[in-house]
Amino acid sequence: MSSSLHFIDVLQTIARKLGETFGLDRCSIFLSGEKSEVRLVASYEDPSIRNLIVDLNRYPELKRAFESGETVFIPDAANDPELRSIKATLDTRNVRSIVVVPIRWEGSVIGAIFLRTEREAEPFSDSDVRFCQTVASLTAKSLRNAHRFETLLRSQKDVAVAQRRAELQRVALVGFLRRLLDRYAKGEEQSWAETLLPRAADEELERLVTVAMQVLDEEAKG
Repeated sequence: MSSSLHFIDVLQTIARKLGETFGLDRCSIFLSGEKSEVRLVASYEDPSIRNLIVDLNRYPELKRAFESGETVFIPDAANDPELRSIKATLDTRNVRSIVVVPIRWEGSVIGAIFLRTEREAEPFSDSDVRFCQTVASLTAKSLRNAHRFETLLRSQKDVAVAQRRAELQRVALVGFLRRLLDRYAKGEEQSWAETLLPRAADEELERLVTVAMQVLDEEAKG
């Protein structure tokens, strides 16, 4: 879980490890979405799934975990009264037991780990459920670290973009001034007018130009 700071990689690793450890039919990780929807972001049985919108109303056990913030443990899914409406689907998929463990962050449910076994598999024990709850807690911490890392990357990218924009603005400004002054200086009247300046004024202008160029060079170094 600590091998990556990208949250999708973290969640996919967790789903795969839990699926392999328990020999699961299905292990998925969901994150909170809009209203009655959640996002399926990691899947043991299909690692290619990364951001699938799921309607909570289709999964009563998942909906209960998100709404209550409590772990949902269903030892015998096919005969559970709450899942009566989807019993035919459970029978077709040969489902035995289901565990849904909320992922909590700062008092709110931000996601859930969904585990499901086939009828021929060993049922989940109470210690298995407690283990999954520990994994969910560690998952929340990993998500926090990944979020901080990705936020830092975004902020650094934003700074780089701002610096690049400022540099282009400076180049454009200097280019404009150079063209303006070149065109103005080419006039015969201006060339003759500068000869009227006293020597001291001419030297002061040269000094100011030198100072200005030094300032620009220092600014360019960042």
